[in-house]
Amino acid sequence: MAGGRGGGRGGGSRAPLPRNVQVSKKVAWLLRHGAAKEGLQLGEGGFINVQDVLNNRNLRSLKVSFDELKQLVADNDKKRFTMVPVGSSIVEAPEQAEISPSATESSKPEDWLIRANQGHSLKVEEEGLLKPITRENMPETAVHGTTHAAWPLIVASGGLKPMTRNHVHFASGLPAGFKSVVESSEAGEGGEAKAAAPVISGMRKSSTILMFLDLSKAMEAGLKFGVSDNGVVLSEGNAEGIIALDFFKRVEDRTGEGVLWEEGKMVKETPKSWGAKGGKARG
Repeated sequence: MAGGRGGGRGGGSRAPLPRNVQVSKKVAWLLRHGAAKEGLQLGEGGFINVQDVLNNRNLRSLKVSFDELKQLVADNDKKRFTMVPVGSSIVEAPEQAEISPSATESSKPEDWLIRANQGHSLKVEEEGLLKPITRENMPETAVHGTTHAAWPLIVASGGLKPMTRNHVHFASGLPAGFKSVVESSEAGEGGEAKAAAPVISGMRKSSTILMFLDLSKAMEAGLKFGVSDNGVVLSEGNAEGIIALDFFKRVEDRTGEGVLWEEGKMVKETPKSWGAKGGKARG
């Protein structure tokens, strides 16, 4: 195996992850995927009592404190987590789903609830987790980022699937530094696609393929969408669990191939080299 255990001179071992990243990964795994395995049950909106989370062996191994967990939630750049006082009206007033000193004076972890905002493989009731998207609050943009290796698999399967997760994920705009080939051309040299709101989550920075959804068309066909606390657009797809390629306005390659798919039709063949290494068509 590359990068063995030896940490001596010339060794290929990786430097340990920063503490906040280690803790974030442990918390994300527990809240998104591992709760049932660890004997924990997700409540309404995907929340778990903070004391139960801190008692879990994965966090105990890192000696995570309540104050550290609160700081992690507040500082997370993608706003992956939400923490609220026990008894908050999560469904009726999701805007309260933040750490607010005025909401409670309690410093006891058992008086708080925490959840992952999206990315679950565990079954979660969507009520309280997602705000339904309607014609009135529909974002201007819903874009999915994927890779060269995954694109041929998406084409072969006819669209995007949640894979091991509950939903296909879309960003409500392009992250900082990302450009749309089409919209940049229309805006002039150096122009960037505009997001309806600051985009902090919903797409990996390693994405090389941008898939722009025709959200209106998909909704007209009966697909349901919701938005998480951190602005990620989510959908389970149709009855077969797929969001068909017919619903995508266009698909662009960020590395020079330009537009690959437009208005439900392929306009450029996929380079054969893209599928050589294989990959997962993850949602």
